[in-house]
Amino acid sequence: WIRACVLSGNMSVLVNGSPSEEINIQRGLKQGDPLAPFLFLLVAEGLGGLMRKAVDINWFRGFQIGSNGYNVSHLQYADDTLCIGEASVENLWALKAILRGFEMASGLKVNFWKSNLIGVNVSQVFLRLASAFLNCRVSSIPFKYLGLPVGANPRRASTWEPLIDSLRRRLGEWGNKYVSLGGRIVL
Repeated sequence: WIRACVLSGNMSVLVNGSPSEEINIQRGLKQGDPLAPFLFLLVAEGLGGLMRKAVDINWFRGFQIGSNGYNVSHLQYADDTLCIGEASVENLWALKAILRGFEMASGLKVNFWKSNLIGVNVSQVFLRLASAFLNCRVSSIPFKYLGLPVGANPRRASTWEPLIDSLRRRLGEWGNKYVSLGGRIVL
C-alpha cells in the first residue's frame, strides 16, 4: 500500500500560469510532498530501534551520563543521527553492522563521506583506524550540529559570531522582502 502511494500519481507543471499535460511520476516522493516527512520518520525510527536493541543486548555500548548512569547511544533529529559510544573495536563492528543492516532493510544508503567521526580523549591512531574502517572523515571538537557549535566555549563571543552574522543576513533579506515600511523602521 505504501509503495503504491509513493510510486504512483501524476503531476503537472504550471507554464505561464496554466497547467501542462499530466506527467506520470515514476521515482517516488518529490520534494515538498506532504507524505515525505512521515515516511522518513518511519525509516528513522527503524534505525533508532536497531540502536536501542544493540544497546539492550550489550552489542553496542553507549556513553553514560549523570549520577544515575543514564546511557546515551544515539540522538536523532530529522535526517541527522549522532551515534555516541565508547571508543572500542567492538563498538566499531557493531556500528558498521547496524548501519549496513539499516541500509539493507530500508533501501537507503548512508553517505559515509558526509559523516564524521569525532573522538573525545581518544588517540589519533585509533581515530584514523576507525575512520578508515567506517569510510568516514575524522573531525574534531568544536563542530557544528544543526547549525550550532558543539564543544566550543559558549561564553566566548567568537563562538557565536558566525551564527549571529548568519541571522543578521537572513533578517536583512527577510526584512527587505516581506516587511512593510513601518516594520522596516522598527527592525
